[in-house]
Amino acid sequence: MASDLLRLTVLGSATPYASVDNPCSGYLVSSGRTRLWMDAGSGTLAQLQRHVRLDEVDAIWISHLHADHSADLLTAYYAALYADIRLAAPIPLYGPPGIADRLAHFLTNSSTRSPVESAFAVHELEDGHRTRIGSLTLTSRAVAHGIPAFAVRIDAEGRSLVYSGDTAPCSNLTRLAEGCDALLCEAESAQAPAEAEQVHHTPEDTGDTASAARAGRLIVTHVGRFLTPQQAVARASARFDGPVDYAAPGATFSIG
Repeated sequence: MASDLLRLTVLGSATPYASVDNPCSGYLVSSGRTRLWMDAGSGTLAQLQRHVRLDEVDAIWISHLHADHSADLLTAYYAALYADIRLAAPIPLYGPPGIADRLAHFLTNSSTRSPVESAFAVHELEDGHRTRIGSLTLTSRAVAHGIPAFAVRIDAEGRSLVYSGDTAPCSNLTRLAEGCDALLCEAESAQAPAEAEQVHHTPEDTGDTASAARAGRLIVTHVGRFLTPQQAVARASARFDGPVDYAAPGATFSIG
């Protein structure tokens, strides 16, 4: 059935701040009755509700703690505990080490620590972390972003989606994406830095990673403000022979 397919819905893909028609990084991954909120950049909680209520989400997975990938966890906390949402149990939250204390630091405004664990059942990621969420199997690998950051491979019913998060080209991402049906890969940088540490992909890097991993298709996301989506797709296509699409806000992709 169509509902059993592995699907990716783009809630937002802007960086480093939301535009009037595009929230920051956030995606809904679904297969059958399983729904995963993947990255929670600013503006994505609003778009998530076009498809699913917060209390219908099976888990949240966060690549790293930059605000354009995680800021809406703060508003999700208030929704979960102090509004019309009634959780049967805290929402499983997978993220980098220290994510619970980071949230509590922002949310606490008194001597009493905010009860983030009442909203989220926190599981800290590590390189090679694997978990099962409903019909989805998630494998996370550490990637090169200058802070603790992770990419994830999601397998369901013989189909596979890999999300880079934010990262420079690195072997962990390439190995994670080996033979995947679709690679959702960032293309933040207009060009590679001459001297400073590289922490993002250029569009050419994105194409190279997809080619090296022998991905079935490439979906370019997190395109920097100095590029248009069309430019990013064209430049990635010069390095990758398969289909290349842009993660436009609101778009849904069937994987595999």
